[in-house]
Amino acid sequence: MMVNVSKVFIPVVISLFFFSSIASAHVTVLPKTSATGAWETYTLKVPVEKDIATTKVTIKAPAGVEVMSYQPVPGWTYTAEKDASGKVKAFTFEATGEGILPGQFQQFVFVAKNPDKAAKAAWDAFQYYKDGSIVEWTGEEGSDSPHSVTDIVTSTSSDHHDTATTEHAEKTDKAQTSEAEKEDETSDSLPLILSGAAALLSLAALVLAFRKN
Repeated sequence: MMVNVSKVFIPVVISLFFFSSIASAHVTVLPKTSATGAWETYTLKVPVEKDIATTKVTIKAPAGVEVMSYQPVPGWTYTAEKDASGKVKAFTFEATGEGILPGQFQQFVFVAKNPDKAAKAAWDAFQYYKDGSIVEWTGEEGSDSPHSVTDIVTSTSSDHHDTATTEHAEKTDKAQTSEAEKEDETSDSLPLILSGAAALLSLAALVLAFRKN
């Protein structure tokens, strides 16, 4: 019996595409890489992978990362849970209206100070839906519900600064050397010019004396 390949293959492809779309539609924090000690502007992206609206999202601050401020978003409120020292342990954006509808996503921007040592900052996220269900994006990379990770790498800004300073100094030295060489050439040629002028004056005096005689 002949099997219609298209009837089998097309549904499989559609299912795989749908599954991959669902799997990739998770809460993320960008950028994926940042420098140690930097005041980074992070963007929290919250997509909706269900047929109902997302009404709230809570993010736990990674160890060593200090959340400093946030950008207000119309239709959303911001609250923060702090520890005894006043540092933000977790922060929440909650909708005052319909929230993020199916097929949509919302971005939230905040500023945080990175730790001074290199580390992997894991952003555990909790996505709340209108029906009361919660999706916990707290798993390791590669899991069904992974948390977003920012790789905090050692800053090289000072190295760039030193290199730029050295290059500037070298250019300045070369310019000063060039000017000095020009001045030396001028000072070396000046006696020759004066000697030539004196010879011409002497020759002119001899010609005038010869004509008088």
